[in-house]
Amino acid sequence: MARSKSSSRWLREHFDDPYVKRAQAEGWRSRAVFKLEELIERDRLLKPGMVIVDLGAAPGGWSQVARERLGEQGRVIALDILPMQGIGGVEFILGDFREDAVLARLEATLAGAVVDLVLSDMAPNLSGMAAVDRPRSMHLVELAEEFAAAHLRPGGSFLTKVFQGEGFDDLVKRLRAGYERVSIRKPKASRARSPEVYALAVGKRVV
Repeated sequence: MARSKSSSRWLREHFDDPYVKRAQAEGWRSRAVFKLEELIERDRLLKPGMVIVDLGAAPGGWSQVARERLGEQGRVIALDILPMQGIGGVEFILGDFREDAVLARLEATLAGAVVDLVLSDMAPNLSGMAAVDRPRSMHLVELAEEFAAAHLRPGGSFLTKVFQGEGFDDLVKRLRAGYERVSIRKPKASRARSPEVYALAVGKRVV
């Protein structure tokens, strides 16, 4: 079956992408690691001993970075509905975090520990039609936002990928109400023509 022009362009861009080549050369699972690394450096996101939950973690690039940066201290708990090859020092839960049984497994895994940082680089399977993809994407952001509201400790932080467009301003407004500081970041590794940005909410307020 012939590929569409858009998928052929994506494949060409992907294999010519310097971040893809660098990720392969350095043993990272995805080019997305460089987005998180830039945000870690810029916003000093990680501190020794943190408990981090990585939503929609597969293939595991962000969990890799978080685990490496924490060193011997702290915990990284990754969740995804897709299987993920194991990463040393990362606790993986297979399942949909909207399901009670999966949340119960998370609670059991935490064993009373509080969550300091929730990460979400989740994106839907893209159709190429903005009218379809943007609402799907925003739905995932809202799910991650609700998860962070329920599980983050007071003062904790939430980082999520979000596509600019319908619902974006409302999201930022809600985050500003729930957190002390909200920043919108566009890492260098994000493709210039992509509408993706990252919303970083720091300092969860006590409600």
